[in-house]
Amino acid sequence: MQKQIEQFVPAYARWVIRWRWPVLATCLLAALAAGLGLRDFAFTADYKVYFGKDNAELIAFKKFENTYTSSENILFVLQPKDKNVFTRETLEIVKQLTEQAWQIPYAIRVDSVTNYQHTEATGDELTVANLVERPQALDAAGLARVRAVALEEPALAGRLIAYDGGTTGVSVTLQFPGTDHTRHLPESVAYAENLAAKLRAAHPDLTVALTGIAIFSAAEIQVSESDSYVLVPVMYGLMITLLLVFLRSVSGTVVTLLVVSLSVVIALGLMSWFGIKMNASTALAPIIILTLAMADSVHILLTTFQEVRAGRSKHDALVESLWINAEPVFLTTLTTGIGFLSLNFSDSPPFNELGNITAIGVVVAWIFSMSFLPALISLLPLRIRPQTSDRRLAMERFGDFVVGRRVPLFWGMMALSLIIVSFIPRLELDDRFIQWFDESIPFRVDTDFATANLTGPYVLEFSIESGETGGISEPEYLKQLESFTVWLRAQPEITHVNSLIHVMKRLNKSMHGDDPGWYRLPDRRELAAQYLLLYEMSLPYGLDLNSQINLDKSATRLTVTLDTLPQKQIIEVIERTESWLAENMPPPMQAKATGTIVMFVNLAMRNIIGMLGGTALAFVLISLTLVLALRSIRLGLISLIPNFLPVLVTFGLWAIFVGEIGIIASMITATSMGLIVDDTVHILSKYHRAKREHSISTHDAIRYSFSHVGKALWVTTLIMIAGFSVLAFSSYKLNVDMGVLTVMAVAVALAMDFLLLPVLLMFMDKDKQCNCTTCRQ
Repeated sequence: MQKQIEQFVPAYARWVIRWRWPVLATCLLAALAAGLGLRDFAFTADYKVYFGKDNAELIAFKKFENTYTSSENILFVLQPKDKNVFTRETLEIVKQLTEQAWQIPYAIRVDSVTNYQHTEATGDELTVANLVERPQALDAAGLARVRAVALEEPALAGRLIAYDGGTTGVSVTLQFPGTDHTRHLPESVAYAENLAAKLRAAHPDLTVALTGIAIFSAAEIQVSESDSYVLVPVMYGLMITLLLVFLRSVSGTVVTLLVVSLSVVIALGLMSWFGIKMNASTALAPIIILTLAMADSVHILLTTFQEVRAGRSKHDALVESLWINAEPVFLTTLTTGIGFLSLNFSDSPPFNELGNITAIGVVVAWIFSMSFLPALISLLPLRIRPQTSDRRLAMERFGDFVVGRRVPLFWGMMALSLIIVSFIPRLELDDRFIQWFDESIPFRVDTDFATANLTGPYVLEFSIESGETGGISEPEYLKQLESFTVWLRAQPEITHVNSLIHVMKRLNKSMHGDDPGWYRLPDRRELAAQYLLLYEMSLPYGLDLNSQINLDKSATRLTVTLDTLPQKQIIEVIERTESWLAENMPPPMQAKATGTIVMFVNLAMRNIIGMLGGTALAFVLISLTLVLALRSIRLGLISLIPNFLPVLVTFGLWAIFVGEIGIIASMITATSMGLIVDDTVHILSKYHRAKREHSISTHDAIRYSFSHVGKALWVTTLIMIAGFSVLAFSSYKLNVDMGVLTVMAVAVALAMDFLLLPVLLMFMDKDKQCNCTTCRQ
């Protein structure tokens, strides 16, 4: 079988060179066919794409939204320079903005301190009206009254008005048609941003910030477009520079650029054909493909140039290069593909898509490197300059160093690795989802401002069931709901609680002549039901209680606002709250928390659990691939150490220098392992070839490996480091973390493959008798 493969590759290479024009035409037509899909290339604005259709938290949240109203919102945060909202001028601004916000496309509700539906007793009648009708007509007493009502009203204070009265908010609830918000959300956000810009221009002393779920989704689009349209050109510029420096060939640089560019076009084109839309995570794919696709071309080109310098003709050098590199290039493609395909075990569809797109791009790059590249190089002129220094000799000297220092290298590398790995238990899993965006993104800055001055960014939602139609008017239900509300308000992590009991107490007080002594819950079901009916009939369009009470009045919505907390603490609050409900409430009222934050805090753990299986499978498949390819169980087992240890060392270094890691931890092990194996494959392939074909000692086989593939490994590793380093300039934390972690893993892997793998080979793959100079000494 091995002999047949060795005969096939040279024959195939000669066939490609002979039929180079048809080969080139076929490759270009394939790229064109796939690239036509880019006509439908688009970005998605829906943050829910991060959750699979079967995600339990997503299903619960959709059910909640169908019961009440959409959670998509835009929050205008306003702070006057004097930090006093209760002036005629500021209240007039709030009133005008409230009216203008109704014009935002797809707005179904607008809430502010001015249009808050305040209840008062007028004789025997209940009056329900805006808290502020005509700001300019308010005198000092009127302003003081508005301030007192707003700061004492639980539905306002800590939600739409800061407890100190210095900042206020205008909340806009949006309802988009259909399930894909990509076409509609940008329209709403653009309108809101225009309103904010006009406010800032008209009132320079007024601070205006925009936050909310809709702004979060729009920021996802902004980051996706920024990474695609800014970082990709940066990557191209860096790639051109590195190729010219390392290849020292314009033809080689042009061909490599074409191979990687066509690989990206085909991968993204197929993505579009399958209806996949780009998001902040899949925006990584072009940069990753550009980086990985270069490795195959560089190996083939460097070997070709080396053979030309040795006196071969260009065509013979290409044939020799393909013959030498066919196996390792195929194996590195296979192992890299396995690593990225393992992302299909993730619970998050964007990570599945990232893995699939990247795997497609890597496979296409391999196909084009074995066909398009030799066909085009055979046509282009090659001006190979003589080497000014003997780099091969330098790598041979490095091989001598490793052979001669094998014992201290082994103990030194193992000791250093174990020390670094020992820090892994200090790593804490934490994702602060607002902080996924850096401070170059307005959403992050504005949300931080809102959190510091008005209200927290994270919301827990509960649907508290009564167990019967109309049961929310039952006094016992209201008492239980009150006890839950009081308990929640006592929790230190919670900044605000919005509950029906505030409405019921206020109505009861108003129906008793606004006597403060009646600010308590009604004691009869019929009375509570009548109050609710009278109140609902008095509310204007768009400000009804549908967002707080379900249709048959069997359940109410309770909203909890949290401060900016670490993921672990949010999970603790959720568990503590659900435990309290289970211990203190009747079965119908034992609700589970839902909401956007609930989905996100569970996403990391779901991914880690899912990716444990994916990583294990990738590890097994990559190990079996190496064993079968090298036809040696011993070499396959030896390769496991330098393939898996770099991942552990990388996490150890991250624990030392960063200390916290998020959702990216769930996938970096599998993807990095696919990349790490590349260097190991090339070294072991050359090592195995040297022993098999040249019958030389283990030490000389190591020197042979360094001299024949050392430079190429330096070049490809530096290219990968440079490529993934570009991700560090992303404004999206997930992309930054993935880039930095991958750079660390690849750099550590090269050190392991150069300093530890050869030593392991010398210890575990010993010759019966070695007569090399180093051993005789």
